[in-house]
Amino acid sequence: MSLDARQSEAPLTSPEALEATFRAAEQKQGALLIGLEHEKFIYPVQGTRAVTYDGPAGIGALMRRFEDVDAWEAWREAPGLPAIALTRGGSATISLEPGGQFEFSGSPFPTAREAHAENLEHLARLAEHTRALGLRVVTHGYRPFDVLGEMPWMPKSRYGAMKQTLGARGSHALHMMLMTATGQVSLDWRDEADCAKKVTAAARMTPVTVALFANSPIVEGRESGFQSFRSRVWNDVDPARCGTPAFMVDGSFSYRRYVEWACEAPLLFLRRDGKYLTPKLTFGELLRQGYEGKPALASDWVDHLSTLFPEVRIKRVLEVRSADCNDAAMTGALAALMRGLLYDRQALDGLYDALAMTPAQHHALHLAAQRDGLDAEAGGFSVKAMAATVLKLAADGLSRLDPADRPLLAPLEAVLADGRSPAGRTLERFRRRTSDSAFLG
Repeated sequence: MSLDARQSEAPLTSPEALEATFRAAEQKQGALLIGLEHEKFIYPVQGTRAVTYDGPAGIGALMRRFEDVDAWEAWREAPGLPAIALTRGGSATISLEPGGQFEFSGSPFPTAREAHAENLEHLARLAEHTRALGLRVVTHGYRPFDVLGEMPWMPKSRYGAMKQTLGARGSHALHMMLMTATGQVSLDWRDEADCAKKVTAAARMTPVTVALFANSPIVEGRESGFQSFRSRVWNDVDPARCGTPAFMVDGSFSYRRYVEWACEAPLLFLRRDGKYLTPKLTFGELLRQGYEGKPALASDWVDHLSTLFPEVRIKRVLEVRSADCNDAAMTGALAALMRGLLYDRQALDGLYDALAMTPAQHHALHLAAQRDGLDAEAGGFSVKAMAATVLKLAADGLSRLDPADRPLLAPLEAVLADGRSPAGRTLERFRRRTSDSAFLG
């Protein structure tokens, strides 16, 4: 989520200045915090097509209920324009993805259970407001029945620029923007070495994360052949800014390497004087030569970082981005999983070592996980076996770190015991459905 807030006029002229963003984010002391992001689809109670922004039961009306009833503060690009985000308390945010996906970005907390409790509170309020408007909340990783060409767009200038620039770079870029929903976890790091280890460990487990949370097997009302079609979409969005770069898997990650990779990616937009421009520049070119005689700005770098989409992303926090949208319990489990794995040193070391593989092996296993979920195998690796290892490491990590978070893993343990990704149960419901509307719940 990005609000494209007020621009900083501070000039940028060197890669070292870009690295400073990550050094400033280091949490040298104190508790390491965790945050949840949960995107959901909104549909009419009896409908299967996406809700537009306008209208008495549109996304805009839903936003106004949070503003009027719950005292959230509306965020607009300019006075008089539609509200495209809501803020409360300086940390939690409600925002809209391009197709109206309703995203809650929670506050950072010391524990997964606190992050989960805040998400549950938000979902309860969302349920009340959607009922009042004749709407409902649907948790899938990809819209099951919508058609790309018929999708509405939310009124945010950033998305208009990205439709033009990103849409030209990959055959599934617009699918990503309009049709997908995810659950994400944001985490802290102590220093560069800690960041490097966490990024690499989280990146290495991407096939496992995809499989454990795969929940998008239906596309345009048909079985797609993929357990996570949402993850498959990312294969064809933009190779310059997506996927898992080799340096995130092979142990060579560093701030500078991430900066170099980011600088090779083209700009999706450049904000100047309240306008979204689309110059054909990489960020590295902007850094070296500026734009129209003026240097790159610190806010340009913030914007650019938010338009990079690797499976593990760093900005001011580390984001794990490989999970399909699932229900609240599974989303809470995602937070507990990552806390147990990445915040307990013994679990982190074990994860880093247990999932070591070459970038080529990792890529093959990732593709297999998109298609086959927990049944995926490639290059001598079994995702199901890896998932068992990962869950054991997470459970043990939480038992040492904070046993009260340990019960949140129960939904993932049930998935592993069942032997199927969530998509397996989704497919069962789809095959037994009495109507498309009933399938959406």
